[in-house]
Amino acid sequence: MRKKNSTNALNEKKINATCGMGFTLSLIGGRWKSNILWRLMENGTMRYSQLRKAIPDVSDRMLVAQLRELENDQLVKRMVYPEVPPRVEYELTDLGSTMRPMLQHISDWGEQYRKVSEETNHE
Repeated sequence: MRKKNSTNALNEKKINATCGMGFTLSLIGGRWKSNILWRLMENGTMRYSQLRKAIPDVSDRMLVAQLRELENDQLVKRMVYPEVPPRVEYELTDLGSTMRPMLQHISDWGEQYRKVSEETNHE
């Protein structure tokens, strides 16, 4: 964990306070958040075990950490059912659902860029 008063942390804080895109990327950035959001967007409510199977390369520790961050940012809702064994489900919040068009556009752009990049690299 980096210091809160480091130049890097202060710059990040300033960018997030003044740039909507920077703030958005701070919320959805990272290796696994976009994958988690995409799965929930496609499937609706998912149990933890379903998310784990859908994203097999993520460790349990990282999946839990990323889900907690998304929950703290009010993009994902965690529901615990008092059963034995306990059942935990995740879904996008109303706020998280508003990201659907943006995430789709980012995905479409990525697919286009990957095709162009592959064609360029094969020449």
